Amino acid sequence: MENKELIEVASRFDLKGNVESVNTLGEGFINDTFIVTMSDIPAKYILQKKNKNIFKDVPGMMDNIVAVTEHLKRKIVAYGGNPLRETLTQIPLLNAPSMYYTLYKDEYWCMTLFIEESVTYQRADTLVLAEQGGRGIAKFQSLLSDFKTPLVDTLPGFHNIKFRFEQWDASLSKDVVGRADSVRELIAEIEVRRKQMLDFYELIERGEIPKRVTHNDTKISNILFDKSQNVLCVIDLDTVLSAPCLYDFGDSIRSYANTGLEDDPNLENVSMSRDIYEAYLKGYLSEAESFLTDIEKKYLPFSAKYITYEQFLRFLMDFLDGDTYYKIKYPEHNLVRAKAQLRLLQSIEQQLAL
Repeated sequence: MENKELIEVASRFDLKGNVESVNTLGEGFINDTFIVTMSDIPAKYILQKKNKNIFKDVPGMMDNIVAVTEHLKRKIVAYGGNPLRETLTQIPLLNAPSMYYTLYKDEYWCMTLFIEESVTYQRADTLVLAEQGGRGIAKFQSLLSDFKTPLVDTLPGFHNIKFRFEQWDASLSKDVVGRADSVRELIAEIEVRRKQMLDFYELIERGEIPKRVTHNDTKISNILFDKSQNVLCVIDLDTVLSAPCLYDFGDSIRSYANTGLEDDPNLENVSMSRDIYEAYLKGYLSEAESFLTDIEKKYLPFSAKYITYEQFLRFLMDFLDGDTYYKIKYPEHNLVRAKAQLRLLQSIEQQLAL
């Protein structure tokens, strides 16, 4: 879109001032994100076009975000914090109650207040950052531990290993591009762990492991820090769901503690950093220990295995399907990803009592 059109979209929101410019912010892997500068007030805003191909129910997603952030603001005010810096502030439309603007009927735009003097990191490369990241995610969960409003399930089947096995079995039986024979050893690594994964998921289905409000995309770049590396707030709430908080913990370890890259072609680089794991765990439990049940605490280590296994399965399945889901940069990219996830999984299994 031209800048004039972006200014027109931004001006649809209740900004209490006049828009001066709208400029691209970040690389925009999922949503298109822009920074909005005003000509007559010092505040800045974040404008986003939501990805309707990933998020099929954008209105439901926005209802979730509004409900969660309003709850967080009440809790933050109650303990004397700053609700404008410790959670996101959604901006409604001008002269309308809606929190999103629709353009051309199928484009959804929303806006939040920009949090000044905040810092983001792309990688938890120090023990301090790992510990603070764990503290930030756990504080988010803790403040929402008494949240009662039902959330819209905007990502059906998310981390549901039964659903993933149904997809996996179908992919194996079809073998649409004839790749199964070349990866029999990797397929065996999936199958040997199948029962263990299903047994864990049954604990969730039976309610022994409870569902809570979870973030579900806990990479460190989704946390804002102040300049002293203290957590300000968790951002990018599009994936907020009702799910086991173990998913957030496991996904954090998968991303934080990997000594290599997710698609590292050199498997010697890939392992779980035990130091990063322990630092994240320390920070996480400093906020979460008060609300976690005994069974949740017991399965924290296993959750890292579960989430890493699921990602290994999904990369390998996409390779078998002919690379139809994940974007690839070269023909065997998904196979390289799968092998790297398996190596990380094996390192987790070797280091943690599961």
